[in-house]
Amino acid sequence: MNSQNFLKMFLGISGVYILLICIGHEDFAWYLKPFLLPFLFYATVKSNPFETKKWLLSALLFSWIGDCVLLFADRGELYFIFGLISFLIAHILFIILFVKQKSENIHRQQTQYWFGFTFVLIYLFGMLSVLIPKLGDLKLPVGIYAMTISLMLIETIKGSFNWTDKSKYLVLVGAIFFVTSDSILAINKFYAPLPNASFWIMTTYLIAQFCIVKGVLKMNQKN
Repeated sequence: MNSQNFLKMFLGISGVYILLICIGHEDFAWYLKPFLLPFLFYATVKSNPFETKKWLLSALLFSWIGDCVLLFADRGELYFIFGLISFLIAHILFIILFVKQKSENIHRQQTQYWFGFTFVLIYLFGMLSVLIPKLGDLKLPVGIYAMTISLMLIETIKGSFNWTDKSKYLVLVGAIFFVTSDSILAINKFYAPLPNASFWIMTTYLIAQFCIVKGVLKMNQKN
């Protein structure tokens, strides 16, 4: 089975997962969640060799660990902290991947890049100003996580000017959806419950992971 087939299977099982949430069967979706990211993992395994492949596989592995640990987040804060740490490591690995991704242009669009950079910083400080009063003992870990995922988004903005393949925009969209997913999760958990939070968190999260994997694989495919 080739890489593209695993990507299609991921879309299919993700659709079933989201449908279960929509019709109110989150109990069944709970059991399905650990089987989602392995399809992206094996899509990467089956892809042609490329320089940053090990970083993508490692990021997906820690994302999967985070998915599994967060299944038990309602049983104690420790599970949430370990899930946060897993995704923190995953984002650090994504950052390394994006830094090492082959670049041929060097900020040819300086104005647009700095606009994007400034927007991410404003968004980061805005989110933290809203959340910090509600975080209690989690101020430091959540703050570190927020800065890390913001750096991940900044790296994809930089990549959208430095990388040559048009799939770079797919990676950028994925990073934006990742930040969106984590933001919804944080607001729902720490600030105020949101309607249909599980649906929006997981839909944006699955889109994010798919877009990043699909984009990175396309950027590195052999012609």
